[in-house]
Amino acid sequence: MSNININLLHEELTHQIFQNYDKVNIKEIEPTKQNINEAIFEEDLYIVIDELIKLNFKEINEGKEDYIIKQYILDYISKHKINSLEIYNWLLNNQNDSNSIYLLGYFNYHGIETNINKQRAFELYQKAAELDNYVAQICLACMYMNGEGAEINHDKAFKISIKLSEKEYACGLNLLGYCYKNGVGTDINEQKVIQLYQKAADLGSSSGMNNLGICYESGFGIEINKQKAFELYHKAANLGNDFAQYNLALMYENGDGIKQDIDQAIYWYKKSADQGDEDSQNKLEELLNE
Repeated sequence: MSNININLLHEELTHQIFQNYDKVNIKEIEPTKQNINEAIFEEDLYIVIDELIKLNFKEINEGKEDYIIKQYILDYISKHKINSLEIYNWLLNNQNDSNSIYLLGYFNYHGIETNINKQRAFELYQKAAELDNYVAQICLACMYMNGEGAEINHDKAFKISIKLSEKEYACGLNLLGYCYKNGVGTDINEQKVIQLYQKAADLGSSSGMNNLGICYESGFGIEINKQKAFELYHKAANLGNDFAQYNLALMYENGDGIKQDIDQAIYWYKKSADQGDEDSQNKLEELLNE
C-alpha cells in the first residue's frame, strides 16, 4: 500500500508517508475463459488467490514495504508455475468473492498485467471492503488518507482504522496511531499514539517499532529516551525496515545518544539504500565521498 502505500504504515523523521501517483484510466478489454491455461484447475486458482491474500496480509502486519510485498506475490505466482497474466485474466471473469475482487484491485493499483488505474483499484477495494475483506479495508483507508482514486476523506479513513485496530491487527494499530498523531479524522491524542504504536511493536510490526522509536527520539507523547529509540530502531532495522535502518544510521552518524560510529552509519545507510531509500542513497554517497 508503497507507498499504501502500505508504506503508509511507516513513519520517519524526514520521509513523507503518503505519495501521489499518476492516475491512468484505461478501458479494459476483458478476455474470455478460453484465454486461460486449461491445465489450471479453478480450485487450484482459488487456493492460490487465498494464499496470496494471506501472504499480503501477513507481510503488511509485519511492516514490510509495499514494493517488497509485491515482489513476494510475483515470486509466489511464479513458484506455482502460473503466470500473472493467467491470474489477471481469470480474475476479470471471476469476481465472486472478496479475495478475487481485492486481488483484481491490487493488479490495477500496481499495474500488474494492466496499466496502473488507481480509480479502478479504489472501486474494487471499496467493494471488497464492504464484504469485510480486511486487506481491502487497509488499502481503502490509506487511499482515503491520500486521495488516491477518490477524494480525501479523513473521517472514513479514521473509522476504518478503528475497525481494524479493534481486531488487534498491527497494520490497523499503526494506521490508527498515525490518525491520532496527525489529527486525521480525529483530535491529536499523544497518549493513544504511544499505546497503539506499542501494541503494534509488541505484535512484531517493524513499522510499529520504528514509529515508537520516533516518539522516544523526539519526545512525542513520552519522555525523550535516545537509548530506547536506538534499541527500537535497531530491532526494526534487523527485521528489514528501511526507514528504521535510515534512522539508526542517522543516530550512528551524528552520535545522537550513542557513540558515533561512521562505519556502522555507512553499513545501515547501505542496507536502506539497497532497498531503494533515496535519503539513504544520498547519505551514503556523501559519507563515501568525504
